[in-house]
Amino acid sequence: MAEDTLLRDARARACGGLIEGVLGGMQGIAGNFSDYWELVKDVWQTGVLGHSIGDILVAIGIFGIFYVLRGLFTRFVLAIADRWVERTETKIDDYIRDAIRNPLRFLFFALGFFFATEYLAFEDVARTFTENLNRSLIIVAIFWALYNCVGPVSQGIKKLERVLTPEILDWLIAGAKTAIVLVAAATILQTWGIQVAPIIAGLGLFGVAVALGAQDLFKNLIGGMSILIERRFGFGDWIKVDGVVEGTVEKIGFRSTRVRQFDKAPVYVPNQHLSDNAVINYSAMTYRRISWLIGVEYRTTHEQLQRICDDIRAYLASVDDFVQPPLAPLFVRVDSFGASSIDIMVYCFTRTTVWGEWLEVKEALAYRIKQIVEGAGTGFAFPSRSIYVETMPPSVDEVVTARKE
Repeated sequence: MAEDTLLRDARARACGGLIEGVLGGMQGIAGNFSDYWELVKDVWQTGVLGHSIGDILVAIGIFGIFYVLRGLFTRFVLAIADRWVERTETKIDDYIRDAIRNPLRFLFFALGFFFATEYLAFEDVARTFTENLNRSLIIVAIFWALYNCVGPVSQGIKKLERVLTPEILDWLIAGAKTAIVLVAAATILQTWGIQVAPIIAGLGLFGVAVALGAQDLFKNLIGGMSILIERRFGFGDWIKVDGVVEGTVEKIGFRSTRVRQFDKAPVYVPNQHLSDNAVINYSAMTYRRISWLIGVEYRTTHEQLQRICDDIRAYLASVDDFVQPPLAPLFVRVDSFGASSIDIMVYCFTRTTVWGEWLEVKEALAYRIKQIVEGAGTGFAFPSRSIYVETMPPSVDEVVTARKE
């Protein structure tokens, strides 16, 4: 009995110690968890740059609201503007709408960033940084709209093409866009406290050094200006420079001109080559020439030759596609006695200078000349050679007879 009592007391003491250990451990864990929770709250409240994570989430929510408004603005307001613009007959409002569409959508992004940063209320350096960034976003939106409006404005001054060529207007538009970009960059630099004047002065000194090694660049620039001032050619003109290029002009740039060859390959020709060399502008032709030598057979009589020439002249005079004297020369004459033919010269000009139409007119003339020559009872000559033999060689029978004798 005594042993059983001692055993029960030992078990009870062991269980009590175990329970006390467990309770002590739980109290330690609870204390550690409380410390960890305090750490979590400190991190939540401290956040980034002294702002709690909750404030940051609210700021993100504000930005998200403006992002949603941006989509609604695009879907409804701009859609209404599109329908209104389509009802008008003028195209200027279409160009302006397309010019300000993306800057307006970007403005919602700038507004969202502004209200989010205002809610966070940064201080000191952070506040200066966010203010400069907000100003920069506004500057980008404004100058982006101005940059896009250069195109609509250029469409509105098309009447100036009577004074200034389309190529000069293209240069002016490119220069205006470049100036807007430079002014925008200078404004942003000034916003961030970066002085532009010393940079320009430094670039001036640097430019003197660069100019010595960039003479070809300036020559090409001056060459492009001379091309535009002299109006040597324009967009779409067919030009030829011997040994350089032949094709259709697509763009006249500050440094080079893009010419599309007839095999559709683009060629970028430095403006200096086009200003210093002789340029043939086929598109500036008043009329387009046809110059043929038609060879008829030597058996053709005088009456047949005269009939052929008269009928060709009559055809050229009756068709309105051909230019009549004195606006342009027109000749149908017996020109020379060739090695195998009597040559008749057909020299005339067509009113059209378009290559495809010119080929069509020339083809019709070729058909008619063939009918005239065949109708006169003669034909076209082809290269031939006559051989005259003064004495025929003896036949085989004559050679055998001579040997027998």
